[in-house]
Amino acid sequence: MTVPGHDPEPVGAADAPGAPGLASGATRVPRRVGIPKWWDDHQVALYFAAIAVGAVVGFGAEAAGWAGLPAVLAWWVTPTLALLLFATFLSVPMIRIGLAFRDIRFGAAIVGVNFFVIPWIVFVLSRFVVDDRGLLIGVLLVLLAPCIDYVIPFTGLAGGARARLLAATPLLLALQMVFLPVYLLMFVGPGRLFAGEALDGFLDPGPFIAAFAFLIVVPLAAAAVVQAVSGRADSLDDAPTLPATAPQRAARGVERVMAAAMVPLLMATLALVIASQIAEVGSEFGRLARLVPIYAVFVPLALLFGVLTARLARLDVPATRALGFSAVTRNSLVVLPLALALPEGLEIAALAVVTQTMVELVAMVILVKLVPRLIGERATAD
Repeated sequence: MTVPGHDPEPVGAADAPGAPGLASGATRVPRRVGIPKWWDDHQVALYFAAIAVGAVVGFGAEAAGWAGLPAVLAWWVTPTLALLLFATFLSVPMIRIGLAFRDIRFGAAIVGVNFFVIPWIVFVLSRFVVDDRGLLIGVLLVLLAPCIDYVIPFTGLAGGARARLLAATPLLLALQMVFLPVYLLMFVGPGRLFAGEALDGFLDPGPFIAAFAFLIVVPLAAAAVVQAVSGRADSLDDAPTLPATAPQRAARGVERVMAAAMVPLLMATLALVIASQIAEVGSEFGRLARLVPIYAVFVPLALLFGVLTARLARLDVPATRALGFSAVTRNSLVVLPLALALPEGLEIAALAVVTQTMVELVAMVILVKLVPRLIGERATAD
């Protein structure tokens, strides 16, 4: 298991081939990563514990009569996720992100798998709920939209190319706003998708743009400022040998604190999502239970086609892992407002989205441990 949020390969090897390092003969000073080793060694168990705590709190709040607690916890999901992404971006040298835009093969592969392969897997799986309009729309909404937020830290935990994935987020966001209504019309049919109700706010691009601004642009800009002040924008693996100024010491202190906070922040995100939603899902579990096997089967199928696409594109191991995570992870936190905008009688669609989130979070914790074993050096050797 790698250190959370820290790439296992040297700078330039995975996220940005050809990135410049230190000049020949320069003194290399290894960066001291201030992350409690115990957290790193037990992170998967800690993530499952966070999911369990979230479930207990969610059900316990209902039993104790604290009806407003889930709504309060739901509000905290977005700022906590933003902090997690800030910590993630802070651990990626900005030069990698710039160089990652040049990786045409990775860009073509991530577009191909998410918008031309995964939709047909989703179409087949969605046929199992074609008799229930609300569930069908919910399943399609969430499974047709690739994730642009917490897929990045999970990819980093599995040794994937986070910077290349981050560089692809604007493209993923733009294309899903184009393709989502197209595939919904194709897979549901205009007669069932627009069955006479007022659909004001449905498929509004606002939630996508707001999520991109708050969860990507703001944390990324803040991380860039901190790295620039600390003097480590080119490489987080090598510390300058010159004495640090007061602003540099402060910025490096922020880096150390956020590196140490990666595991707790991911635990908090998991616990908050589960605690804020599980009681509502439980209230309709009889109807939602049929979605669990659909979402569970989607994970290995998406991972398989993600890896096959990566092999076809002759991507390296970190990029293959990143593509696999992108194929599996869906944009549930962003499409949920779209599901909530559906008219009366289709409330179950929002719960279908939430159910997918819960299944996916459990799968992500497992894949963090499993993907590095499945996608090793020999798995993608050319």
